Amino acid sequence: MVDRGTPPTAAPLPDAWPLRAETNLALNRMGSFDWDVDNARLHMDAPAMEVFDLEPGEFDGDADALGELRVPPDESDRLNAMVAQAFKDGSTTYGAYFRVRCRDGSLRWTHTQGHIERDGDGRPYRVLGIVRDATEELAHAAERIAVAEERQRQTNLIDETTAALARAITVQDVIEVLGDTRGLGRLGAISILMGLLEDGRVHVVAERQADNMVPELEYTRIEEEFPMSEVIRTLSPRLITSPGEFASRYPRLWPHVKPIGVTAAAYLPLIAQARPIGALGLLFRGRRDFTPEERNLLVALSSGIAQSLQRAMLFDQEHDIAEGLQTAMLPRSVPSFPGARIAVRYRSARFGRDVGGDWYDVIPVPGGRIGAVIGDVQGHDTHAAAVMGQLRIALRAYASEGHAPATVMARASVFLHELDTDRFATCSYAEVDPAEGTVQLVRAGHMDPMVRHPDGSCRQLPVAGGLPLGLSAQFGHTDYPVTRMVLGPGETLLLFTDGLVEQPGKDMDDGLRLLTDAVCEGPHRVEELADHVGAVMGERTGGDDMAILLLRREGEPIPEIGRRVHQHIAPADPEGLTMARHMISEAVRTWGARERADEVELVADELITNALLHTDGGAVVTLRMLGGAERRLRVEVQDMSSSWPRRREPGETGVSGRGLLLVDRLADVWGVESRGSGKSVWSEFILQDWGGE
Repeated sequence: MVDRGTPPTAAPLPDAWPLRAETNLALNRMGSFDWDVDNARLHMDAPAMEVFDLEPGEFDGDADALGELRVPPDESDRLNAMVAQAFKDGSTTYGAYFRVRCRDGSLRWTHTQGHIERDGDGRPYRVLGIVRDATEELAHAAERIAVAEERQRQTNLIDETTAALARAITVQDVIEVLGDTRGLGRLGAISILMGLLEDGRVHVVAERQADNMVPELEYTRIEEEFPMSEVIRTLSPRLITSPGEFASRYPRLWPHVKPIGVTAAAYLPLIAQARPIGALGLLFRGRRDFTPEERNLLVALSSGIAQSLQRAMLFDQEHDIAEGLQTAMLPRSVPSFPGARIAVRYRSARFGRDVGGDWYDVIPVPGGRIGAVIGDVQGHDTHAAAVMGQLRIALRAYASEGHAPATVMARASVFLHELDTDRFATCSYAEVDPAEGTVQLVRAGHMDPMVRHPDGSCRQLPVAGGLPLGLSAQFGHTDYPVTRMVLGPGETLLLFTDGLVEQPGKDMDDGLRLLTDAVCEGPHRVEELADHVGAVMGERTGGDDMAILLLRREGEPIPEIGRRVHQHIAPADPEGLTMARHMISEAVRTWGARERADEVELVADELITNALLHTDGGAVVTLRMLGGAERRLRVEVQDMSSSWPRRREPGETGVSGRGLLLVDRLADVWGVESRGSGKSVWSEFILQDWGGE
């Protein structure tokens, strides 16, 4: 037989084997009790007395007195309620944790478990049970709870940060998420920095919570010894756990972070699609280490941040391109007009390349009038912007030719329909005479304009309308009604697109009421009023683009007497020509323009004669006074010929056409404008000493 050696000596048992139950319970810091419910008597053995921190003879067996000796009132009430419920519902056992107040005043967690004896009627009369010290048990449980709570906190942090990043659209939105107390701010960092990789350099674009942005370190080269540069080069996180380590590894950066008390830092590469796009830095005060769970948390968060950041950077790039395209389609500048002040504002759509089709335009119209246009092409994409650009140019051309507002709108509708696109457009066109204040309004499926009065009150102006551009031509309904009104001195006409008042899920009437309040409460100057309206409405509206055009009539009204006179002259009608000459002479003198009366009459006579001699049909002569910064008298002669007059210099063959030399010499300015099927030859005279009061 193999000698297996002397067996090890077993540890001595405190008693014979098997151990008696009371000894076993005592070794495990458990005691027993026997409770006579009917007589309110309670017997506890020595270990049970130790659990309650009672000396022998200190407890006389009165069950009711035990609570007063060692169990705090709130704990006693809770324990009694639990036992009473067990008695009532027929239970045979119960168990509960409660606290005992020791003789030194400290609280000890205790656990009790009892077996309920009942008589034949089910009435409880005796409870046999045990009590034990549960301090260590609950301490371990508290540790497990703390670990579970920390894991849940980290899970919540990841979930909430991920959800917030999913809603982030722009790079600025991502930056806001990083500093939010519900996001990375919950990690306890005193400073959170983000840098983007741009052309071989790290550009620090954000710093949250601590004033730690260093201007000279805003841009650093990728090969320099800075933590962000290092993690981008290596694609690995860098965790710094002491000030000494920070100072030795990054001596150029340490003097800038030392004053804020940094003791630890975490720098993480932001990697998207296997390439670095930036880095994230978190600076801590008081921390000396990172647990494995915290390291995993930071890596997981950096991955989600990188994906959101890449998406936001792409959005910003697309939005810049789209906004540039949209802006290129709009007028580069707004011309100035005597007697009027004009302000325009445009805000592009907020969602990437969702370019809108909103546009505005201000067009010089023959006769010193102003064409004000606001419109919106259906859709939010580059196609809508392209269609908008073509439509704006076409409408501008029709208006510049001198067509009536209804004709301008009808031709624009036919043009859009013939583009063979599936888009339509809403539009409002106002032809304004700043001298007289007359306004002709045409609306194609667009929103009604508003008028603000000099006292600050405003109202929406009902305008008769037709079908949107494109649709009216498609269905053969291109007759657009014209609404006429007078814009008084100091009154402002407001044209706008629906993006100014629409908000998803909201009633448009609410937006119109808010716009009315903003216009009424806004400043008097049109530029400031445009800024005010855009700011107020931009806070509540959705992501649609919007355009605003404000036109205010300036100056005082010119005298009512003879502000405009005109007369038709038939061909071969000497009497009509004489009457026209007499009308011009009387009007000039009545309006107080005597110092230039001879010049005006001579030029008007030349233009009328030229029209009657060189065109078929009659002519219409119009004389009117223009308001504004300077008073001007305008003479217009309109005929049905598209042939423009040509000025001839002396010495050329023939004698006709030389009258324009006289017009050029006497008038301050003159010109020729298309008027649909004909033309208008006009001249203007500046009145230095206007005597029309």
